[in-house]
Amino acid sequence: MKLPRSAAGWTVAIFGLLALVVGAVGLVWPEALLRLLGFEVLESRAPGDYTGTFLTASSMASFNMGVYYLLASATEWRAFYRFTVVFRLVTFTVFSIVVLADAAPGRFFGVAAWEALGALATAVGLWWDRRGSGSALPVAAVSSSAGPASTADAVR
Repeated sequence: MKLPRSAAGWTVAIFGLLALVVGAVGLVWPEALLRLLGFEVLESRAPGDYTGTFLTASSMASFNMGVYYLLASATEWRAFYRFTVVFRLVTFTVFSIVVLADAAPGRFFGVAAWEALGALATAVGLWWDRRGSGSALPVAAVSSSAGPASTADAVR
């Protein structure tokens, strides 16, 4: 896997790696993930309680999302970076509302804050790269699965 070549790429790669690791932890050791998020770990679950099933699905989604983010950073997919800024801010909003509505423990707000900080870090990275002050290689010098990047991509 290639290392990121821009500030924004590094923010996306770091988030991707963390999402992959958290997803793997949830799949292998779900109780640890529940505790990390501030949820109660019960000795046993009542019939019809699908917490484990939902945690497995969420963990698999996190693992997959980590792979997507790492692939985006390796290919310097800047449109994806911009997309993540918007939707991570949406995620921050939704998670914050869930905590404020007492549908999740207060500690879960840490997940919301992480999303907001990640979105802001990527936005700053995009701005920094656009200024040309970053140590990023020109995007035109990077080829992706869609072929060489265009000159228009190099100035973004």
